[in-house]
Amino acid sequence: MRTLFNGVLLFILISSCSKIETNDDPVIGIWEHNVKAATNSNKMVVDKEEWIFNDVYLGRFHGYNNGEITYLTDFKWTVDGDIYTISYPGTDFPNDQAILVENEDGTHLKRLSGDTLAIKRN
Repeated sequence: MRTLFNGVLLFILISSCSKIETNDDPVIGIWEHNVKAATNSNKMVVDKEEWIFNDVYLGRFHGYNNGEITYLTDFKWTVDGDIYTISYPGTDFPNDQAILVENEDGTHLKRLSGDTLAIKRN
């Protein structure tokens, strides 16, 4: 009975192992945006924003003021066609929607309105 149980357990382990797909989306990496002053309803004032996108559709947002982190939160990101949506659960931040644009000035995330959301750090 024990051999049968071990055999079934081994079969389940082997059959449930699958190759993890590699996410090589070009948005993965560190993105920055220098701003004059951005304020949300929490009265957070920042002069630099930074998004760190990882390969499991999550990331970390940092807001800096005079070189010091004044705000940080996690975010989720999705991509549907060419449109990236960034959501900030647990905050009052609205979702950001952007497209990825590559040109001679670098790689940019542009809001759907045309404004630059962030520039990818090399």
